[in-house]
Amino acid sequence: MELWARFWVLVTHILRFTTLSAYEGSDQSQSPIAAGVPAEHLEPAFVPPVAADHDGPIFRPPGHRTDKGDGSDFKCNYTAMKGYRNCSTPLDRSCWLFNPETGDRFDINTDYETRAPTGVEREYWLDVTKSDIPNADGYPFIGATLFNETYPGPWIQACWGDTVKIHVRNTNPDRGTSIHWHGIRQLNSMQMDGVNGVTQCPIATGRNFTYEWKAMQYGSSWYHSHYSEQYADGTLGPITLHGPSSGNYDEAADIPLLMTDFRHASVFDRSNSNYSITSILLNGKGNVTQFDGQKKEEGLDIPTPYTLVFEKTVPRPKRYLLRLINTSIDSTFVFSIDNHLLSIVSADFVPIYPYLNTSVLIGIGQRYNVIVEAAPRANGTTQRRQDDGNYWIRTWLASCRPPPTDSSSYMQTGILRYNSKSTDNPKSFPWDKISTACSDETYTSLRPVLPWIVEPPINNVSTTPYLQHVSVMLNPGTGGFKDSFLAFRNDTGPNPGYTPLQIDFTNPTFNNLENTGTWKELWEVFPEGRSDKVDWVWLAITVSTAAGGDTDAHPIHLHGHDFAILQQSEQTVYSENNLRLNLLNPPRRDVVLLPASGFIVIAFKADNPGSWLLHCHIAAHASGGLALQILERQADAASMWPSKSPARTSASSLCSGWESWMATSYAPTASPTTLPTDSGI
Repeated sequence: MELWARFWVLVTHILRFTTLSAYEGSDQSQSPIAAGVPAEHLEPAFVPPVAADHDGPIFRPPGHRTDKGDGSDFKCNYTAMKGYRNCSTPLDRSCWLFNPETGDRFDINTDYETRAPTGVEREYWLDVTKSDIPNADGYPFIGATLFNETYPGPWIQACWGDTVKIHVRNTNPDRGTSIHWHGIRQLNSMQMDGVNGVTQCPIATGRNFTYEWKAMQYGSSWYHSHYSEQYADGTLGPITLHGPSSGNYDEAADIPLLMTDFRHASVFDRSNSNYSITSILLNGKGNVTQFDGQKKEEGLDIPTPYTLVFEKTVPRPKRYLLRLINTSIDSTFVFSIDNHLLSIVSADFVPIYPYLNTSVLIGIGQRYNVIVEAAPRANGTTQRRQDDGNYWIRTWLASCRPPPTDSSSYMQTGILRYNSKSTDNPKSFPWDKISTACSDETYTSLRPVLPWIVEPPINNVSTTPYLQHVSVMLNPGTGGFKDSFLAFRNDTGPNPGYTPLQIDFTNPTFNNLENTGTWKELWEVFPEGRSDKVDWVWLAITVSTAAGGDTDAHPIHLHGHDFAILQQSEQTVYSENNLRLNLLNPPRRDVVLLPASGFIVIAFKADNPGSWLLHCHIAAHASGGLALQILERQADAASMWPSKSPARTSASSLCSGWESWMATSYAPTASPTTLPTDSGI
């Protein structure tokens, strides 16, 4: 096998340099300028850890200012790591911890999939409540579902190597919930992934559940409900796992920057006329009047836009770290700041070699850490800098969806100021030739610092076709469930057909790991990982152009893994005989944009036992059935979590609570949308 793997890598290495790139797309993709690095507090709901009696380092995260006044005073705590010192400095953020006696380091080159520092336990408490968002953008949202009655939800912070414990209580009287920690690897902890019907039953009203996971990765992410489309009602918040960076910076923005599309009525009540009132929010603030002539509610003011404040310094300008997260239900954004270049340093949880651009495209669920110099530049339209020091932060809608029809300012969602006392709106102009093409960042720009060499696939390697293949299909009019309209068709299965996923709230996959028979058809389970050692699974995903095809672009998210993107193409014809696969350190992440009418080929290591969801992150598409489960190393999973294990006992207790609530409190005539008629995820 090892000899075959080396031969395979050699062949594809030659092919890669023959064909130049594994990306085929339009010339309107988000192209970089050049490689290199440029010269309101969210409630924490957090209890600081108690330091142990050791001499490892305790320090504030890099770039954390002590005069922000947010009261969190968050610190990384490695007191258990005797002899180590914090080595992160503004001149070298790639280093995290260093032991001067042994020379051991934890840094940007450490294999974070297998090794992490020893941190502390961080605890958070989240209440899922039925609440209102009185004024995010000049118009109220009555009947939202929130964490701790705040929107966005509390900022969950941890440091690389910490154990994170989150106690979730559901006080929403109408619906259950389950909370997914987006992008968290959950190595050997499937039961903590937070997907009702897959890893657990929903948390019933009045019940609670404690999630616990290890911060093996570092970077930016978010958490959200995975109960049907519930996160569209506000059930989401940011996650920051502090760690090293491939780019150097002086300070970090006070909080992550969450961008989202926003409606004003529950997703479970689409008949409400307020559901059609839309806007864009940046960190929970927007302006509803910027969209198609919509009016604000009488008596409500338009909130002050989210504001960043930069400080001008000499002789070298300060560099600021921004954490960008797309938490939308339907929208892909292009983020830019007038007159300021972005140095992109990570994609999802994967550190990459920095590259410069005027903008960055962020699909739903994707995250980018970027570094911005406090040094305005000429952009071809306006002067080098605005006299008042004010610049628009813009979140453009990518062409995946049509923009507002009669608004030229909808994308002006935030302000960068050099004078914190200024209250004037910026007069700045956007960068020339900002592309809003519905296309991921340029394939060749996303170069991971920690390299992967992808090995041949274990799935279908000796058959024709050799590559597992699924395609996105629209409802052909038969099969599925009431609200299904999309599915992954298994084109290499024994019976290809339209099978949208629909989970069973009362009987999650986690409680069926011993199953040796067939799986329920609408569960859409793909068994993978067929050997006793770590192997690679390859999967081709296409957008069918045949009858029953679909022409949308889809942000595809895989739980429990990062995956390598072997090829990403906007070509409408998919043929295994004409692939240009890149196996030598290809881009990797946990959300990739499947081009409209195109295809992607992804690969991941089958090293994480359990059932992992693969789905489109457009909320309506996941709700409509565009998802499947990848059941990985089932025998190992069944061995890890036998029926009487503590994890299975806890899962059964959660399911009993759900069934009890269903039997005593569910009133379908009074609340007909309490149980979904959709996929459930």
